[in-house]
Amino acid sequence: MTSERKTVAVIGNPSSAKGEGARASERVLELLRDQGDVHGFDVIDLTGDSFDGSTANARERWDDYDYLVVVGGDGMISLGVNVVGGTGRPLGVVAIGSGNDFARGLGLPVNRLDTAVEGIVGAIVHDCHVEVDLGHVRSLAGGTAVDTTTGDAYDEPKPVNRYYAGMLSCGLDARVNDLANHSHLPNGSLRYLVALIRVVLHLTNYGFHIRTTLADGSASEYDLATPLLTVANSRHIGGGIEVSPYSRFNDGMLDLVWLERKPTLREVAVAIRRAYCGRILSCPFLGWQRVRDVRISRGPDGDEPPILMADGEYVGTVPVEASVVANGLRLLVPPAVREVYDHTDEADTIAAIHRDGRDPLTGKFLAGTEGAPAR
Repeated sequence: MTSERKTVAVIGNPSSAKGEGARASERVLELLRDQGDVHGFDVIDLTGDSFDGSTANARERWDDYDYLVVVGGDGMISLGVNVVGGTGRPLGVVAIGSGNDFARGLGLPVNRLDTAVEGIVGAIVHDCHVEVDLGHVRSLAGGTAVDTTTGDAYDEPKPVNRYYAGMLSCGLDARVNDLANHSHLPNGSLRYLVALIRVVLHLTNYGFHIRTTLADGSASEYDLATPLLTVANSRHIGGGIEVSPYSRFNDGMLDLVWLERKPTLREVAVAIRRAYCGRILSCPFLGWQRVRDVRISRGPDGDEPPILMADGEYVGTVPVEASVVANGLRLLVPPAVREVYDHTDEADTIAAIHRDGRDPLTGKFLAGTEGAPAR
């Protein structure tokens, strides 16, 4: 853009042509246009008739705007990061609806539309943003992408090549996301919890071969037959469940979390409590490893892994490689959020890992510890 007057592009949820989603987008456009008149920026609506249509609009009109604002849940975050990720163009988020784990993890307003827009306007006017890590997933030989909204195979096979902001789900977490996406329950957390219960009652061990690069550059390679495998960039999933409590958006790492063994009912009860207070990885039945990248392929044992999902959207099939893209996203935030973000401390994360009895490099429990007691 060569003009001094900036332009804000807005994309609402394309699957909400009627109802609350459409009303939310209209309200955001109204508020931004009012503020644009005051502060000297223009606003355009690039919402298409589908997820792919909106993405195409944003890419085709790339030269027509300076900021992209998405309105909706984590699926809209997925759309936004796959348009502006790696480009330096700022993204604004109006977190409305279910889930919103990305916004929650950053301390952005959730289901407070006017407050979110106010923060975005302030960020534009004062050039206030933070640099956020992203995950990137790509197909290895034999892997294929699927339609992001339906999970169906494309007529012409093509590889996975996309960013994600939250988590890459590879096992029961992907299956739970799939069921939650098709649920008619009104609340996002409730959808996820009911789907989780359904899946847990019929656990399937999926077979994975894993090869990771650790923080010190060393490699680790092993096979897993497990129901659960996730590659996390963020802490939360399912509307606030802290599956990956050591994750930070500015640590240049991803966190691999999996189920080592089937837990007892007592251990499940303990894990549910700890999942909301940042202590779930003290549970001895969970495996964890901090990685720069990970290659995931079909392992010798267990069932064929399900279709992978990221940020609640369908991705594709194994084999894939997931890697961290440090500072891959420029995100518009209010000054108060930037202040907190800039003061997150790696030492606090390491202390939490040690508190839970784990080795920060290998992820294994330290000698003499087997996870925190179940209480």
